Amino acid sequence: MVKPIAWLSSLILISSTTAAISSTLGLPPVSIPKDNPQTDAKIKLGERLFHDIRFSADGQVSCATCHDKAKGFTDNLKVSKGFNNLTGTRNAPTVINSAFYTSLFWDGREPDLESQSKQPFVNPVEGGLHDHTPIIDVIQNDPDYPQAFQRVFNIGGEDITIEHVAKAIASFERTLVSGDSPFDRYNYAGDKSALTKAQVRGLAVFRNKGRCVSCHIIEQTQALFTDNRFHNIGIGFKSIQGREAQTAAEMIKKKRRGADVDVTVLTQANMSELGRFAVSENFTDIGAFKTPTLRNIAITQPYMHDGSLQTLEDVVDFYNNGGRVAVLDTLSDFLSGGIRPLDLNEQEKKDLVAFLKALTSPEHAPQTHQARKTP
Repeated sequence: MVKPIAWLSSLILISSTTAAISSTLGLPPVSIPKDNPQTDAKIKLGERLFHDIRFSADGQVSCATCHDKAKGFTDNLKVSKGFNNLTGTRNAPTVINSAFYTSLFWDGREPDLESQSKQPFVNPVEGGLHDHTPIIDVIQNDPDYPQAFQRVFNIGGEDITIEHVAKAIASFERTLVSGDSPFDRYNYAGDKSALTKAQVRGLAVFRNKGRCVSCHIIEQTQALFTDNRFHNIGIGFKSIQGREAQTAAEMIKKKRRGADVDVTVLTQANMSELGRFAVSENFTDIGAFKTPTLRNIAITQPYMHDGSLQTLEDVVDFYNNGGRVAVLDTLSDFLSGGIRPLDLNEQEKKDLVAFLKALTSPEHAPQTHQARKTP
């Protein structure tokens, strides 16, 4: 993992609007917005804000509640719990490597970490606040925060806004970068002992018969294991199948009346299953959700946007069945074209699961996930 302090010394300008910091094995450099440069003090402030439970209606929920470092920056729940143990409709994706996403949330409704970080505080099933005012009140009356914001942003306590809070949290989240997995050492560092024989076979399945690389991309010098695009693979879609047009029209009507997409999709299950359509209003996006990264996938269960698949074996079985076999009664016109049976045998499925476990970075890997020289 690239350490924040090392990043600061390797900051390089790459365009008029962004900067980049040096990459770790298997990953590209992290792009940094020009209006939110990384500093050690800002990262430390962002980390504290990320863990502050006072920024919620019951004083018990922080960003780290749903994105716990000990759980791969997820919560390992089917759907996350917010204030007063209220639940939404979506599984908490890992924050690890979120710096590389071109949009945030399962439906891509926010363009960057700065805008994303402001939403959970004021969602009625997450932070539960009516607006961001209580957060600023806490900060301004805290014994340490005003000095920290003065040091980082050169502003007095009365001038602190939620935009400053968001920038600090985003800066911290951009340090949560993990590469250097057994796969990376095998594929990019030439260490052919980094993967087991089963994992090598699984990589071949991943690239070829399994067609996983169609969406979970591996490139010549890096692998984000996501295409940053949106696909309907059938998960959760049965709940609105046959009522797609009606549900879509209802969503558009809500938006025209001023409904917040963030609130709507986390509080209404049928609206949640519209996926990317809730943002784009493009009919072809109905039921489509963002391709998640597969890095550290072995520790971020359960899986899919609704947390409906518990294990990696369940995920492989789902794709092997062509998705629709287990979820949809009939083939839907909205399913992405690549969703069809894979015809993997039992050994190929086991090997594919073994390979997926080789995507865990060392700082997040239990000993059992480390590559060993076994047949």
